[in-house]
Amino acid sequence: MTGLPCKLIAQAGGDVFHHLVGSKPQHLANVTPGKIQACDLQHGNYGTDGAVIQWKYTLDGKEQTAKQLLYEVDDANKQLSFKMLEGNLLELYKNMIITIHVETKSGVDFITWTISYELINPDNPHPLSLLNFFIEFTKEVEAHIFG
Repeated sequence: MTGLPCKLIAQAGGDVFHHLVGSKPQHLANVTPGKIQACDLQHGNYGTDGAVIQWKYTLDGKEQTAKQLLYEVDDANKQLSFKMLEGNLLELYKNMIITIHVETKSGVDFITWTISYELINPDNPHPLSLLNFFIEFTKEVEAHIFG
């Protein structure tokens, strides 16, 4: 069975993410401990194409893990992508890629989170709770940095 390609997009404000998420993700467990409990580098260097990162996080009240490949790190355009290699989400989705893009419009910075994925089973739910996780995560990081 071939999955149907899907995409979810959310926007939130803030320009801190490209550097923090791309180059210093290990600090996110200190900033949002209710969401992210650990971020461990498995291969390569933080902030560079080819880095493999192991995450421990809580989604919908459940502890989960994810191993992701960081790629398409574009500092000039403030964009980076994570390809899901292993983890709980791959029980429901395949070919999952999470892209974060920071852009400035009229002097205001916006973060766009894009989740591209395929449903393994057409009856599986779309990852709306993951998208909500990213929105809340963004708000918490902004509150920590600017609060």
